[in-house]
Amino acid sequence: MADAITVSVLGTGIMGAAMARNLARAGHRVRVWNRTRAKAEPLAAEGAHVAGTPAEAVEGADVVLTILYDGPATLDAMRQAAPSLRPGMAWAQSTTAGVEAVGELAAFADEQGLAFFDAPVLGTKQPAEAGQLVVLAAGPAEARDAVRPVFEAVGSRTVWTGEDGARASATRLKLVVNSWVLAVTHGTAEALSLAKALGVDPQGLLDAVEGGPLDMGYLRAKSALILNGDLSSPSFAVSTAEKDARLIVQAGEGAGVRLDVAAAGAERFRRAAAQGHGGDDMAASYYASFDDSAS
Repeated sequence: MADAITVSVLGTGIMGAAMARNLARAGHRVRVWNRTRAKAEPLAAEGAHVAGTPAEAVEGADVVLTILYDGPATLDAMRQAAPSLRPGMAWAQSTTAGVEAVGELAAFADEQGLAFFDAPVLGTKQPAEAGQLVVLAAGPAEARDAVRPVFEAVGSRTVWTGEDGARASATRLKLVVNSWVLAVTHGTAEALSLAKALGVDPQGLLDAVEGGPLDMGYLRAKSALILNGDLSSPSFAVSTAEKDARLIVQAGEGAGVRLDVAAAGAERFRRAAAQGHGGDDMAASYYASFDDSAS
């Protein structure tokens, strides 16, 4: 293993906690902070230092890794961390923040003299826990050695999309990929809800496409969650998926592209959340097809 470094992880939700654990298991010194401290406390058992403030968390860090809910939450945390930031420190932002927000984060990094990396990740809870995320990254070539140990600890590979993190090329790719992931999720949810309404055995759908070009692992994984009613341990929560869907629509509008499916998908997630499924797996899009959330 390369020499151990000190990594500060701001945000210890589903993804951040898993990433922090893998950094600790790789032998790095890990400092963590989360707005709700109780979500960070279990990481102390992995050897992480649980900080009370962002400034405390980033003190003495070689790399700061942020994976918070959205761009504004990330910027707020980094502003709180500012007293302990130092010029030349590397900052990898892995939040799905949206194109405009990444520009704001990059501007803050420039003000502080930080080496900024736009570094969202592909994958959900299971690959995050296994250290098998795909890191999409853009940032200065001369500073990549600083973040390489972090990316290697949390991911199976890194896809470099450019040298200027402010241009958000990595986030742009993440939004494109997520547009497909969310479309497949909604497609699965709607097909199963239609099967229920028409009195069709949902297994018939899976049997009909088995082994053909319309079959896919994601269809089967999300179908299993819906059919088993096992949505309370999310790999990607409805509320977060709605946020990402709206960022996708916003990015499309900014580029002059109309994304009707993504917009409708955001509305499905909103309805599912209103029915009480905001913290459930995004496959709970299924319930948005029914007036009664218990359907």
